[in-house]
Amino acid sequence: MKPRGRLIVISAPSGGGKTTICNRLLKKDPRLVRSISATTRPMRAGEREGVDYFFLNDAKFDRVARKQEFLEWASVHGNRYGTPAAVVRKNQKAGRDVLLVIDVQGGLAVKRQDPRAVLVFVKPPSFKVLEARLQGRGTDSRGTIRQRLRNARWEMALAPQYDYQVVNNTLAEAVTQIRAIITAERLRTGESSSKRPKRLERPKRA
Repeated sequence: MKPRGRLIVISAPSGGGKTTICNRLLKKDPRLVRSISATTRPMRAGEREGVDYFFLNDAKFDRVARKQEFLEWASVHGNRYGTPAAVVRKNQKAGRDVLLVIDVQGGLAVKRQDPRAVLVFVKPPSFKVLEARLQGRGTDSRGTIRQRLRNARWEMALAPQYDYQVVNNTLAEAVTQIRAIITAERLRTGESSSKRPKRLERPKRA
């Protein structure tokens, strides 16, 4: 019987590079599978239904949430995002590690449900760099960028509640560090890092 797959959560402020990092991780690690989130936000240019997100209207999102079919869901930047539970659990049961690219609220909610979940927070080198990245995307208005930066300060204040923090100075470095984290978690000998080692008695001399 295959061991149950882990949940690996990657969170970052908007513009922090989490989606690009996760795409690199998926290419390099065949044991990883990405969970596709549902969202009520409009589809952006270049995005595809069922590949980047499941795009739901508010009524459909409400129905799914009422049926408790989301592993977690939260309101972020004025829209709602949720993780469909059925596919995640199916992949875990098959022994696959599931990569969740979700916000801090969702990450902490997942950890409360599954203490084995591995939470990684990706931090920008500075707020100036983060602001430059948001402006460089060319997808958001000035007001939206200001809101995202305000939210980023709140998100980063919660980062210490994550298991790991990685600074995204360069994409390659961040990907390497997160791959090392995943490898270390797979090599754990216990179900919980909080387990205390048993006291051993020194063998008596003959």
